This record gives sequence, C-alpha cells and structure tokens, in this order.
Amino acid sequence: MRGLTPLALANFALLILFPLSWVAPLLRAGWLPFFELDEISVLTGLQAIWEKDALLALLVTFLALFAPMAKTLGLALIHFRLASPRLLPILETLGRLAMADVFLIALYIVLAKGAFVGRLETAWGLYLFTACILASLWISSITSRRLHRA
Repeated sequence: MRGLTPLALANFALLILFPLSWVAPLLRAGWLPFFELDEISVLTGLQAIWEKDALLALLVTFLALFAPMAKTLGLALIHFRLASPRLLPILETLGRLAMADVFLIALYIVLAKGAFVGRLETAWGLYLFTACILASLWISSITSRRLHRA
C-alpha cells in the first residue's frame, strides 16, 4: 500500500472527525422536563471527571482521546510505509480499547436513565464518536488483510 489510497484518505478523515466528535454533544441532560438540557461532550465530560477522580479521568482520556488518535496516526504511518506492518496488532488493540469507551458511555446512559430524576437524551455526537471508532476498526481490518495478501 502506497500513497493516498481511498483507505488512507478515510483514515486521514478520522484525524478531523475524531476531534470533532470530542466536542460534539454526546448527550443532553437536565433535572426537570420543562427546562433546557445541558449538552455533554467527551471534553466537557472529561473536565467534570478531572474535578472528581483523576485516575478515572486518566483512563477515560486514554480511551477516548489518546487510543483512537494514536491508532489513526499509526495506520497513516503504515499506509505510507513509514512504519512497519508489525505495528498493526498494537494498533488494533488500541482500537478495541477505544471501543470500550463507547461501551462505558452507553452503560452510563442506561444507568443514568434508570436512576435519573430528570431527562437524558443521546445526541448526534455519540453516533459520530461511535462511527469514528467503528470506521477505525474497519480501516485497520482492511489494512491488515491487504498487507497479509501482499
């Protein structure tokens, strides 16, 4: 694989879409059904976690920000033959860790809806973030198959 293939372009799109998904609203929450809901993004959620629990904030920062971006950059290096394809299993593991973050967000939404007095709604950023993670998993899978075929 060399140059700007469609796969490499899709991977580069993630370099823009991941940061966008971090500021996009994941969910809207409010205490009373008649008042405006506060939007929560990955970054505002991380901000709130940092104030309460630094260890959890480090874990979520790694899962939500570092793992997906490191994987995307690593795949770009492989696509341009600037890194060894032997790096691919590590990058695939980073992608799986990032998917764990989506699972945690979904779990928190389910738990909060069960115990929450107000309203909780998912927003478009959750779908964007999930799509970015899934696209990243797909790109690394296709990259792996193409490298093993070559």
